[in-house]
Amino acid sequence: MKAAVFCGAGKPLRVEEMPTPVPGPGEVLVRVAACGVCHTDLHYIDHGTPTFKAPPLILGHEIAGTVAAAGDGGLGFRAGDPVLVAAVLTCGRCTLCRSGRENICEHGIMLGNHVDGGYAEYVVAPGKDVFRLPPEIPLLEGAIIADALTTPYHALVHRARIVPGDWVLVVGCGGIGLNLVQTAAALGARVLAVDRLPSKLEWARRLGADVVLNPAETERLDREVRRITDGGADVALEAVGTAATQTLAFNCVRTGGRLVLVGYSPDTLPLNAGRVMFREIEVLGSLGCRPTDYPRVIELVRQGRLRLAELVTHRFPLERIGEAFDALRSGEAVRAVVVP
Repeated sequence: MKAAVFCGAGKPLRVEEMPTPVPGPGEVLVRVAACGVCHTDLHYIDHGTPTFKAPPLILGHEIAGTVAAAGDGGLGFRAGDPVLVAAVLTCGRCTLCRSGRENICEHGIMLGNHVDGGYAEYVVAPGKDVFRLPPEIPLLEGAIIADALTTPYHALVHRARIVPGDWVLVVGCGGIGLNLVQTAAALGARVLAVDRLPSKLEWARRLGADVVLNPAETERLDREVRRITDGGADVALEAVGTAATQTLAFNCVRTGGRLVLVGYSPDTLPLNAGRVMFREIEVLGSLGCRPTDYPRVIELVRQGRLRLAELVTHRFPLERIGEAFDALRSGEAVRAVVVP
């Protein structure tokens, strides 16, 4: 099979012939229809964030396709079934999995990080982490559900615990941020979206933001948020991954509110611990999504409550995967997919 192979930080992905994986017992071989291009992969390529499996490695974790074959005990999948593959494969046995927190499984395996991922013609995954897609959801766009939609769902429902009527602040309107905006709006929240790019703020309006704010045009964004919300956001979600934007989000939270960190950052957050204590502010991390919630997100897309197709603004064949990452780096793409 053809695959785009990661050979190390600072090096372009190389399209090569690789052995086609063979499904073992309980596993499913998926012919990849599309794989979303995510900033996580840019961390490996551009910033030297190490992968768990040393290169060479096939990146990519937002995968949709059709079943090509199933091993013994493949959970009833048949050749040709349209499917979505969970971004993180869970053990189902550890304490965290058994307590309903499979997204932080003690033995979790991330596609395109611990094992080969979806920038290839085929990928293999456990049948329990593969989900059928209804005919209403096209495979090319459906791929981004695996991370770009499920990650915001988990952050909002299980970590932020939003309820209808909450004021929800989203800092950073990239691929994850925009889906935080539209998911929060779909769940009945009032949404403030923050970004420095007018084009991203226009996207946020289209996806349901009630208010958009550009910090470059606002002298004190935290004061403006408190004015609009009469005291501050009930929940602030940071989707950029810098200490500056995390601090900005924290400063906009009302007494008794919550800050949820969704964007990855290696930086140290300078947190005012006295403010956290005295105002009973919760500071929470959020990682990925529980596999058990994938069917819920798929159903929200099927019902049209979450928009999908228009978010995939760019499509590239595997041979042009370098252009896909250029579109991501420039901010030109809301979400790009690679079509092997």
